Amino acid sequence: MEQTIQKSLSVGGGSWVTVEVYGEPDAPGLVVVPGAMSDARGWRHVAAAVDAWPSVTVVNRRGRTPSGPLTSAYSLQAEVEDLGVILDECKGAQALFGWSYGGLIALLAANDRPLHQLIAYEPVMRPFGRHILPDLQTAEEAADWDATVEIVNRQLAGLDTAQVEALRSDRQGWEELRHLSRPAHAELAALNSAPPPAEMARRADRVDLIIGQCNHGTAPYGTSFDDVRQRVTRADVHVLPGQGHLAHIQAPTELGHLLNGLAAA
Repeated sequence: MEQTIQKSLSVGGGSWVTVEVYGEPDAPGLVVVPGAMSDARGWRHVAAAVDAWPSVTVVNRRGRTPSGPLTSAYSLQAEVEDLGVILDECKGAQALFGWSYGGLIALLAANDRPLHQLIAYEPVMRPFGRHILPDLQTAEEAADWDATVEIVNRQLAGLDTAQVEALRSDRQGWEELRHLSRPAHAELAALNSAPPPAEMARRADRVDLIIGQCNHGTAPYGTSFDDVRQRVTRADVHVLPGQGHLAHIQAPTELGHLLNGLAAA
């Protein structure tokens, strides 16, 4: 499926969000919500592999070019409201998919409005990553985006020195990570600022939760997934073999095919 159009939508308060649409721009389909350290461009290969819906709309959440700033009023609720604006624009959307922090946003949105199908890949929730907030704040105040990328990848994702240096050796890729890391502190603080509801995705007809095989039962992603699972009691759980949290980068075709299968089911 090829990208056909980009739209910009005002969300009020001096900000806006953009979406990249693949396939038939006026046909109801799948809406994709990326998480932290990610943007719509990072999901282009997954979108290209999806053909079970006539369209795939990938969100550039606020804080990512060409979307608008987080603003001083940023919160998790603001993210949910932004998604509501997008869903209003994508009238008749057949399914909503969220990854990581985007998965949490999608699950909360499904408490506010009816959805036919909700899919979330390793959604995270409070107290995910709370221990790195002081270091992230220090790095943000110094505008030290190299440090921010290292903090997220080493102290949260658990990469070792050699793995981080391998990332750094790709100059273009590292620069993209530096840019994507700028909202990291605000987003993680927002995630941890409010207690999650006892139940999520209440108004979704069907909920599918996906976890990478490498993270099953393992902190931090697998244990946060288990916390979410307790609040989405009607969900079917699916395991993506041989993958971890970055399946959209490391195995986009396989992830796209899994989404196709869930649509068919």
